[in-house]
Amino acid sequence: MLPGPVETTAAYHQRTKHYPSRYAQALGYMDWETQPSPFRSFVGSPRRSLALRDIEEGPRYEAALQEGSIPPEPLSLQSISQLFQDSLGLSAWKEAGEARWALRVNPSSGNLHPTEAYLVCSAIEGLSDRPGVWHYQPHDHALEQRCSLPSDWWEALLEQLPPGTLLVGISSIYVRESWKYGERAFRYCQHDVGHALAALGIAASALGWTTRLLESVTDIELEALLGLAAQKGPEAEHPDLLLAVFPQGSDFGDTRWQAFHLPPLPAATEWVGEPNSLAESHHDWPVIDEVHRATWKTERPTGDFWSPTRLSSTSLVQGDSAMLLRTIVHQRRSAVDMDGRSGIHLEDFIQVLSRLLPGAGHVPLTALPWRPHIHLLVFVHRVQGLDPGIYCLVRDPAALPQLRQALWPEAPWTQPESCESLPLYLLSKEDCRHHAASVSCGQAIAGDGVFACAMLGELGGALEAWGPWFYKRLHWAAGLIGQLLYLEAEAIGIRATGIGCFFDDETHRVGHLSGDDFQDIYHFTLGGAVED
Repeated sequence: MLPGPVETTAAYHQRTKHYPSRYAQALGYMDWETQPSPFRSFVGSPRRSLALRDIEEGPRYEAALQEGSIPPEPLSLQSISQLFQDSLGLSAWKEAGEARWALRVNPSSGNLHPTEAYLVCSAIEGLSDRPGVWHYQPHDHALEQRCSLPSDWWEALLEQLPPGTLLVGISSIYVRESWKYGERAFRYCQHDVGHALAALGIAASALGWTTRLLESVTDIELEALLGLAAQKGPEAEHPDLLLAVFPQGSDFGDTRWQAFHLPPLPAATEWVGEPNSLAESHHDWPVIDEVHRATWKTERPTGDFWSPTRLSSTSLVQGDSAMLLRTIVHQRRSAVDMDGRSGIHLEDFIQVLSRLLPGAGHVPLTALPWRPHIHLLVFVHRVQGLDPGIYCLVRDPAALPQLRQALWPEAPWTQPESCESLPLYLLSKEDCRHHAASVSCGQAIAGDGVFACAMLGELGGALEAWGPWFYKRLHWAAGLIGQLLYLEAEAIGIRATGIGCFFDDETHRVGHLSGDDFQDIYHFTLGGAVED
């Protein structure tokens, strides 16, 4: 009997774990001759160049990440340009010898950028006199028109959404990551989707807009809307998510959110442009195709799935930084090394972790329609006012009993008096620098920072409750948390780095984690960066 989608997904996760004695299957070397281009273009598509706005303009960082603080900008070509510039655009170019490469606002594993983005919007002055679908090309900061949409179709869609809404679709090209990371690449692609999801929500907040993930849309419907069905082969784009972007304060309650549906796209829709070739040859990884098929979302979620994170009563700690949000998102960099000396004050530590908790108006967590399924195993190294040790940040109080049973049951599970505002529990008071580094594939950067964390996902229960397509969402949620950690680090004067290479089961051993309900999903470290 062939395994079902849930079994296939769980088997993929198990198969692609790293161990100290062996890593997940990959080529084992860098075949530079076949590295895919990080930029997709559609040859023959009409193109509209976008104007760049000075990044030293806009609202303060802390104010922008609380919904209701920024008056909404009108929908225009200029505001659309800023949305993409501040989320998925280029932030810098770097050079080493004859090599030259781009950095982007949204981070990516290995800077390989499997994520593509599409704009679906109404007629916009200076862009088009008809609704349409546009591909965002970050290299040139331009939009490439893929199709025009009938006005009556667009009006039927807009009737379900707040006035002034635009849609952003996200897709992934797996071969960009598998070129380097082999079978584990599917995980990294999903991390990157989460980073992009957060980056879009944060960029929208600078415009006084908000985002909502339209989870009632199936993958086949999204594939049709973005014009991806005709793409075949290893360079094909695979649909991930559809995001509604609209003015903060608009009426888009739970009932409308859950009932949203895409009208069938007219059969006569004409798609313009052909995707460019990214590489001359490719190495096949059949297990990625298998898990892609297994995690394909074929039905609308129902019932208890719709439990938005905004329902929590957690209050944010507001800092007094004068830094601008747009400056922070553009200066964000992944640290390549930590100095092993820098520390932070307890107040900054609390501020950083508070940002990761759900609450009313907490950007970009408000985009998600499900309750938190990611919790943090925190390795504290140098936080003034807090003992070094291993802690657990419980992001949903309902998960606490299950976590206490599965994760280090013999631990004290006490809340430090200095962190009473956080659902942070002490597991072990110790110097845990070695543990943090060893479980992160022996990378010293995890032990040399201020603190590091392993994100534990409720894998078993989520797959059973919602289906294998939620496997991708666990990684999206982890990537979203990672993007917040990146920006919080910048805001308090340090740096961060996402770590996709970790020893899954070794992390479980260090955390005394038993059973299959929780699995290691993503690692992060924050600290004083050694400049590259």
